[in-house]
Amino acid sequence: MFSVLQRTATRPLHLWGRSFYHDEAAFGYRSPKPYSLLDYTPAQLVNRAHNASLLRLVDSFRIHGHRAATIDPLDLLQREEIAALNPSRYALDDPNKTYNVDGILWTGGLDNISSNEGSPAVWLSLDQIVHHLRSVYTGRISFEYMHSPYKSERLWWSHLLESLPALSSPSNSHLDDAAKKRVWGLMARSETFDHFLQEKFPSLKRYGLEGAESMLPALDTLFHVASNAGVENIVLCMPHRGRLSLLTDLLQYRPVALFHKIKGGSEIPDNLHATGDVISHLSSTPTLIYDGKRIHVSLLQNPSHLEAINPVALGKTRAKQLALMKDTDPECSLGDRVMCVQMHGDAAFTGQGVVMESLGLSNLPHYTSGGSVHIVVNNNIGYTTPASSARSSLYSSDIGKMINAPILHVNGDHPEDVVRAIKTAFNYRNFFRKDVIIDLITYRRWGHNELDEPSFTQPLMYNRIRSRKSVPSLYEEKLITEEIISSTEATTERAAYKEHLENHLKAVDGYMPSADMLRGQWSRMVWPGSREALKCKDPETGVPLEELREIGRASVQIPVGFELHPRLQRHVSSRIRSIESGQGIDWSTAEALSFGTLLRDGFDVRISGQDVGRGTFSHRHAMLVDQQTENVIVPLNNLSQTNKLELANSSLSEMAVLGFEWGMSWGNPNLLPIWEAQFGDFFNGAQVIVDTFVTSSQTKWLKQSALVMLLPHGLDGAGPEHSSCRIERMLQLTNDPYEYHEAPIDVNVHVVNPTTSGQYFHLLRRQLKRNHRKPLIVASPKGLLRFGPSTSTLQDLGPGTKFHPVLATLPSNLRKIILVSGKVYYDLLREIQIRSLQAEIGLVRLEEICPFPFKPLAETLQTLTSETSNLPEICWVQEEARNQGAFGYVSPRISAVLEKLGWEGARLRYVGRRESEVPAVGVPSMHAQEKNDIIQGALL
Repeated sequence: MFSVLQRTATRPLHLWGRSFYHDEAAFGYRSPKPYSLLDYTPAQLVNRAHNASLLRLVDSFRIHGHRAATIDPLDLLQREEIAALNPSRYALDDPNKTYNVDGILWTGGLDNISSNEGSPAVWLSLDQIVHHLRSVYTGRISFEYMHSPYKSERLWWSHLLESLPALSSPSNSHLDDAAKKRVWGLMARSETFDHFLQEKFPSLKRYGLEGAESMLPALDTLFHVASNAGVENIVLCMPHRGRLSLLTDLLQYRPVALFHKIKGGSEIPDNLHATGDVISHLSSTPTLIYDGKRIHVSLLQNPSHLEAINPVALGKTRAKQLALMKDTDPECSLGDRVMCVQMHGDAAFTGQGVVMESLGLSNLPHYTSGGSVHIVVNNNIGYTTPASSARSSLYSSDIGKMINAPILHVNGDHPEDVVRAIKTAFNYRNFFRKDVIIDLITYRRWGHNELDEPSFTQPLMYNRIRSRKSVPSLYEEKLITEEIISSTEATTERAAYKEHLENHLKAVDGYMPSADMLRGQWSRMVWPGSREALKCKDPETGVPLEELREIGRASVQIPVGFELHPRLQRHVSSRIRSIESGQGIDWSTAEALSFGTLLRDGFDVRISGQDVGRGTFSHRHAMLVDQQTENVIVPLNNLSQTNKLELANSSLSEMAVLGFEWGMSWGNPNLLPIWEAQFGDFFNGAQVIVDTFVTSSQTKWLKQSALVMLLPHGLDGAGPEHSSCRIERMLQLTNDPYEYHEAPIDVNVHVVNPTTSGQYFHLLRRQLKRNHRKPLIVASPKGLLRFGPSTSTLQDLGPGTKFHPVLATLPSNLRKIILVSGKVYYDLLREIQIRSLQAEIGLVRLEEICPFPFKPLAETLQTLTSETSNLPEICWVQEEARNQGAFGYVSPRISAVLEKLGWEGARLRYVGRRESEVPAVGVPSMHAQEKNDIIQGALL
């Protein structure tokens, strides 16, 4: 009963009560790091029962102490007398009476619970106990950890915090003089920097750090303690506030580069033809040195949807960790060498749903990255909205309680307490490898930006702010009083930093930006717009037939004794049959062959999303579950010892999961990351990720990605939802030119709607066989997954084969050419065959819509009409409504092809559904009639 808490191999105790997934043997599954703490000894349990009233008082301080803490520098938080903290409430009235506090109040530290012997009895008076509890729980740092359902975590916190002398005691400084001077220097330089920008660029929205300068020593301390603990990489994401101060000081971004950007220059060399981004989205990736240890810090670029960067940072963190774990000993765990640090604003942390979605990923076995440290830079205001209107909870950090994360609130006016809080939080993260939140309570000296007038809406708050000294000034006075620095030294330091900034400003005219996007693991890639990349846009991706057969067999190889579900026997036998015959290679088989060949080629593959292991349409079955034990096998992972397929069945999230996979793609160019929407239109829950990352990262931030988005698409009577992947939205976000061109160009994304399994095979392989990386958006099928005419032969995947952007079925002497994209091709083909119109009507499939296949389409049409002087009728047929689908995109481009061919008078006719406010009707009879009208209208 009183033994050390142990986690078994299959059921972690600290997650007791949750329903467990069953794939611990599958690649990528990572259980949280094990830990153990002792339970109470028998003597402690007796003492707790004997002094139950005292125990209630102590627990009340642990639960409610934060409500009485002095954590708000402006003293605007509503504080009240907390009755639960009054000893008399528990009939404890004699301040001089002594109590044995063993098992009630912890005074021996964490080292004292390493054995079952317990600690010696400690007798304290009630007055001493209350004074100690107040110093621990109601000071300038307050702690919320009692909401944790895990007793071992609650014990860890109480042991750590209550050990004498009190960690939170203001008189007990934990910093030496050198550390204090470093804290002051960071804040003083930040204040000098903000004043410099205000003087030189008074109309600039800089989102300065003034009022929250203690953020810098917080991060500096975090980097320091992390490096001492063996962390080698920090992946950092943050919003606008204080970003420029952090960049130009701690993260070593050259001020001249910033001033060049502020004065209208680009941060990107002109020859890369990129748009760049605003100053508040700039990034830096320095290597810092603490106590002789190197730690690489990667501050990610972010969009103005500030919290959207959170899951991206999580994904990149995991990708870096998995890559490092390949090269380290098997004892290396997630979080040992890489850590994610997420900065937040208080209003965004509460208001943005992606925060909740990202927190929900933190402890999932295929998404965990070993614990993130969250720092909420809390201004108690969002733009002009006060906290009372911005959230329904007491604190903005309360959302962290959904994952039982401990929360430390700290007064940002006291940087030494901020440093102490950071160290404490990191100790928790490093021990438990779980998320922890620091609520850094500060204020904004100016408005949302420096051009605002905040007193329009917050006059009382800003009267208080403008009457107080700055945080650096207050701390400077403290150090002068302690004779750690002198006033002359302080003045000299500030003047020297201002001169440093002046020199950088003077150097702007001679500054030329540089780009370092091809370094580290990306050094083997080329820039997508380069000549080398354009030559490699369309590589051959076929594979020797015997290798395909071997991989196909391996993809459904079942070990002896494994009990497969009876209905999956057909899946296995069907695949073996198609592999051996070389005929009828369906979509799941083609996909398995692409995965297996990529693993053999030295790449990793990860497919993520809801129910991806078996597939939404029960077609994939890449993971198989033993019907007796629920043990999982992924047969393809027997192909390689080093490269693996990770099947990440995700939470019911779109935005965070897609963002996570985008981060994975940033972290490893040798990974094929795939996100599959349960249905194509589900991506709209992740529209922010599509807009601000998938389609624009290259031109804004010089970032490449091999991400594949699989969006099941097709109007098949499912109603307004589950029908369309909104392909028109994707196409509208591309940079594909309208004008005819033959040479390959550098488009931002590829958008495809393949109609055969072989085409899908080549598309997936093309993602990694090129010398650069591009996102791929696939309008993937539903009804075609097992549809016989859409299957391919093994020869279609063999040597010398590749993806074809245009497929044509074109007889001579045509009277009509129908251009289509997607599964409606098969409906048209069937009707043409029924009517015996094969000699009159030709079908041309656009398999790749972006980049638009100008040259392949022109060559196809030119071949068709070379033997006739009569121009055929040309129409575009689609199943989507006219204001949706690809028509608006392809129409001017098809016209450009016709003009190039000199087809004077040729006109493109539209055939499809009329304009509609929804993707599809919800009445089956209406759907059937619309479908019939399209087919009949196309063949008139």
